[in-house]
Amino acid sequence: MITQQEIVVRPMTVEDIWAVVEIEKESFATPWTPHAFRLEMKNHLAVYRVVEVDGRVGAYGGMWLILDEAHVTNIAVHPDYRGRHLGSKIMKVLMKEARQRKLLRMTLEVRTQNHVAIALYKKLGFLMAGIRPGYYQDTGEDALIMWVEFTNDSDEMTEES
Repeated sequence: MITQQEIVVRPMTVEDIWAVVEIEKESFATPWTPHAFRLEMKNHLAVYRVVEVDGRVGAYGGMWLILDEAHVTNIAVHPDYRGRHLGSKIMKVLMKEARQRKLLRMTLEVRTQNHVAIALYKKLGFLMAGIRPGYYQDTGEDALIMWVEFTNDSDEMTEES
């Protein structure tokens, strides 16, 4: 019998750092450290959210609020929860919060070979704006710069999926 999982998106707390670092280690060749996340938790320009699935942190995402822009710092989904639209959910929450704070646009960098993430960002309205050559120090891979402008139409975005 398939049961409905309880999914909650909430602000990240200091208590979440170890779970988030585990997701980092599973997701990135050069993961952020617990210290880096503790600093982010103290940064008044940073916003971090986690997605809990049945009480377990399954995904997280963060952004910096800079003038009239939001800059996505990182987003990752635990391997056990990939394919369940948690990445989409966390991005929609961050985008909604940015709009509520009256920011005009959002930007991010993504590895040029991360086709799954690029497809998600395109689905959410992000457009390609350029390349940062050699951006990722661990591999020397280029980063694709993507932007989305918030308009009145984007305020109608749903929280589903």
